[in-house]
Amino acid sequence: MRVYGISWVGVKTDSYQGMRDFFADVAGLRLDTERPDFAVFGLPDGGKVEIFGAGADDPPEQFAREKVVAGLLVDDVAAAADELREAGIELIGPVEDGGGGYRWQHFRAPDGTVFELVQNPVALRNVGGAG
Repeated sequence: MRVYGISWVGVKTDSYQGMRDFFADVAGLRLDTERPDFAVFGLPDGGKVEIFGAGADDPPEQFAREKVVAGLLVDDVAAAADELREAGIELIGPVEDGGGGYRWQHFRAPDGTVFELVQNPVALRNVGGAG
């Protein structure tokens, strides 16, 4: 498995509106999607920042230990997940499909921290990967 970068960062917060406004108005990120208590911001390199408020629909394990979760950019989520499984790393749930080739898989690192593998064709093209 080769990690090309950080493709996704998720933030669980009790201050949704403040965090949403910070990323939109202060950091100047492009708001791609917004639903009640949930926002997705696009980064110039194709990465994403997602803000999850208290009422957001997120996998319970995703923020069970930490309020910030990072997604590691890989060129093939299924192959990378197989490598993790062979190395004895716990995979959490199935590979999810966001459409357009964007896929992700949660996993638990040896210390219990939850991360994601992310397959993001746009971000891969921007770093010279196989996207």
